[in-house]
Amino acid sequence: MKSNKVNTNKLKISKFVYFIVFFLFIVFGVSLTYRCLANYEATPGVSISEFIENRNTVEEVLLPERGTIYDINGNPLAQDVSSYTIIAYLNKDRGVDNDGNYRYVFDKEKTARELSKKIDTKYERILELLNKDAYQVEFGTGGKNLSQLEMEAIKDLNLPGIDFVKSTKRYYPNGDFASYLLGYTKNKELEDGNTYMVGELGIEGYYNEELTGKSGYIKYEKDGRGNIIANSNEYREDATDGNDIYLTIDSSIQLFIENEVKKSQTNSKAEWTIMGVMDAKTGAILGYSSTPSFDPNIRNLKSYMDPLVSYAYEPGSTMKTFSYMCAIDSGKYNGSDTFMSGSKTYVSAKDKKDTVTIKDWNNGQGWGRISYDFGYAMSSNIGVANLLESVITKSELSACYNKYGFGKKTGITLNGELAGDIAFTYDVEAATAGYGQGIMVTPIQMLQGLTIVSNNGKMLKPYVVSKIVDNNGKVVLENKKEEIGTVINSTTVNKIKELMRSVISIDGTTGTGSAYRMEGYDLIGKTGTASIFERGKYLTGDGNYIYSFAGLYPGNDPEIIIYMAVKKPQDGQNYIAPSIKEVVVNTSKYLSIEEKKVQNKSIMVGNYANKITTEVKKELQNNGVRVITLGTGNKIVNQYPNQGINVYKNDLVVLLTNKYDKTMINFSGMSYKEVKETLKLMNVEYELSGYGYAKSQNIEADNKIDKKIVIEFKGLY
Repeated sequence: MKSNKVNTNKLKISKFVYFIVFFLFIVFGVSLTYRCLANYEATPGVSISEFIENRNTVEEVLLPERGTIYDINGNPLAQDVSSYTIIAYLNKDRGVDNDGNYRYVFDKEKTARELSKKIDTKYERILELLNKDAYQVEFGTGGKNLSQLEMEAIKDLNLPGIDFVKSTKRYYPNGDFASYLLGYTKNKELEDGNTYMVGELGIEGYYNEELTGKSGYIKYEKDGRGNIIANSNEYREDATDGNDIYLTIDSSIQLFIENEVKKSQTNSKAEWTIMGVMDAKTGAILGYSSTPSFDPNIRNLKSYMDPLVSYAYEPGSTMKTFSYMCAIDSGKYNGSDTFMSGSKTYVSAKDKKDTVTIKDWNNGQGWGRISYDFGYAMSSNIGVANLLESVITKSELSACYNKYGFGKKTGITLNGELAGDIAFTYDVEAATAGYGQGIMVTPIQMLQGLTIVSNNGKMLKPYVVSKIVDNNGKVVLENKKEEIGTVINSTTVNKIKELMRSVISIDGTTGTGSAYRMEGYDLIGKTGTASIFERGKYLTGDGNYIYSFAGLYPGNDPEIIIYMAVKKPQDGQNYIAPSIKEVVVNTSKYLSIEEKKVQNKSIMVGNYANKITTEVKKELQNNGVRVITLGTGNKIVNQYPNQGINVYKNDLVVLLTNKYDKTMINFSGMSYKEVKETLKLMNVEYELSGYGYAKSQNIEADNKIDKKIVIEFKGLY
């Protein structure tokens, strides 16, 4: 019979073992207490409390995207783009991935051979780098700054061990184009190793804060292996991208200017050349260019001074426009009054003993006794000097210059603007100031001053930024025409226009600007030749001058102001007139400003909605207006331009009918603006490239539109 007795034998544990366990527990407890209370260093330089607090917390900076700079038509001039750098992993300890693919460069010869076809680095050099005893390598400049397409082409090779590091860079798609206006950026490194862009010069510098945006951050917890802990707390503040800036410049007009400035510089080999064009009715800068220039992508600068605002120099005879303006506005000027031209002598301003003689530009010969009106046309220095004795005082001239914006900054939003200097004390200094010597002005001041003539006596503030838009599409700043004040009366304006027109004579016998005359174009202006003061004296000899021209077009009702200056052309020839005329012709065509506008009455566009298509078309064509009808409908549903706009002969009006069936039209020869506005009416997807006038289109006229319309432009018509 089996016994039911329970076995009560127990394992006997030595008291010594109990003692050891108890002792170790006490030691551990004391040690832990000490470490906590004494803020023990868990790792060198880091206390236990800091270690506990931060051991799982990671904070990463979220960098914003820098805002884009556009021209007035929305063409990007400066933008962020992604670039890539190739890296090659060489360490065999990286092994293979879950699919059995090598995670390091396994076949070095093949890798070198394939990469040499894709990057600007020779096979031998790539192989040399791949044979280095290193964990990973890069491939120098040939393997950096790769575009998205270049990166993807290399990625498609499926080369083991090849990877890419992505970075963002500032890209200027047009290279050396409006470079001083745009400026450039430099990368600066943060403490965490991230880099951010800082704008310098031009719009990039002046509006750096607006373009930069605001950084964000993300905090999260990770384990010892660096993985994010699931369901852990995450704190995130997203970055705020920078604002976009739309400039007033029109890339087509900018291209006209760039072409002529570069051509003039090449032919003249001048020290520098500058040209600017302004909207005469608003003060908006439509474009400006200068030499020497630079490509902001590579920052090959020779000067950090923006010529438009940072070059202050003696302007020469273009200043006579404002001297005469002051005299005429005084009410005491009579253009028929005469004076003896040639030369004029003053007592020295220094010791009152010696004398100083000023002369007319033709070696002091002058033209005998002439009228003040003729003196302006022939750019007589003595004419201005006599005005300061018989019509206005030197203090009145000084007050006028100040009123016209000289001697102080215009306030345009570009860094480095200079105020110039219009100070003079003695009679002879006032006389020379009257014809633009002994004082300093900037190109932007000259452009601003001429707005007085184009706006019936009101001076406008120049500006280069049209609007600023935040990352939500909200317009946070919009610049418009800003009147500084009325500084002369309308009678003075009309007289100045008459004098400026007299400069551009037929043969040069009645004015100094015959080289600027263009048949059919009412360009008015003033020429200038300024002596250059260097190393304590005025230079002499052919070419040692600053030649300039300041004009308005059309003269009767100016729509553009144009100014150009060239310093030290090699042979002293007139390299300005050909460039001025070329820009005027092309800008006139592009903006539909032609001389016939001065001679013909304008037609105000009406509201053509629900009007009979054939009747409206006939009425417009009878007045010489170009008409494009979209569709075959008998009624009009939309139009360009809108009601109330004045159009002239050969201007374009587009009429959208009630039966538009998406048929393509011929855009050849149409301006950028005309094409864009027409495409908006057509309500189609489109892409425009280049500037100026339509050159080619991807869908032929009269065909159905079944894909995105792509139209290419060329600079000149």
